Amino acid sequence: MSRIFFALCILLISPFISAKSLQVAIIIDDIGYRKSDLQALYLPGNISYAILPQTPYGRALALQAKAKSNDVILHIPMEAQNGKKLGPGALTSQMNEAGIRQQLSKAFAEVPFALGINNHMGSKLTELYKPMAWTMQFLKERNLIFVDSMTSSASQAEKVARSFGVPSMHRHIFLDNKLEHSYISAQFAKLIRAAKQYETVVAIAHPHPETVSSLLKLLPQLAENNIELVAISTLLATQNAELQQQISADE
Repeated sequence: MSRIFFALCILLISPFISAKSLQVAIIIDDIGYRKSDLQALYLPGNISYAILPQTPYGRALALQAKAKSNDVILHIPMEAQNGKKLGPGALTSQMNEAGIRQQLSKAFAEVPFALGINNHMGSKLTELYKPMAWTMQFLKERNLIFVDSMTSSASQAEKVARSFGVPSMHRHIFLDNKLEHSYISAQFAKLIRAAKQYETVVAIAHPHPETVSSLLKLLPQLAENNIELVAISTLLATQNAELQQQISADE
């Protein structure tokens, strides 16, 4: 009799018990220079897209991504340690605050619906406090987000963003440093393991034909492992809700 009563209790309370969902955001970087970048927009689900400013196809592809209700952010070039050419719209260590704000303003004038930014390169600039503080002040004023691509292990960007109250996360996994299906598949398996361990994970990939082809085959594995593919804004909202819950618990 007690077993029947226990089973009934479980049935009654189960709708109110929710296991913590596992969530992954995948950002496709470097959108804008090639017309073929369009193929990345055909990936299914809540893929997020990072658009390079002042590129031949950037604005048009951003508009198409927005029309599909995908998250769009700006992929802002930032100074690298190796001195590699940055392209238009770049932020450098030689700029003052006005210069950085001008470059960011120009980028958002082109794609005004972008939800925020992540860094393209930036292994030098993200290590420097002042340029990051100026960048985060700009984002804070406009209620925008920041995703640290983590091109440097010494990056201060996410820490500075949070100190300014800018919703921020960092990249955990690059999926396509090698354009081979075996490599991308192995990285995707690593992404699944990370999601099961940490519950929320950010991955970055690029609009290469090899990457798109591999992801079309691999993305169904997320649902098979009870992992939800979500927009980067959703992942940040989840993180913020958990933070607020933790703050309330500590009070």
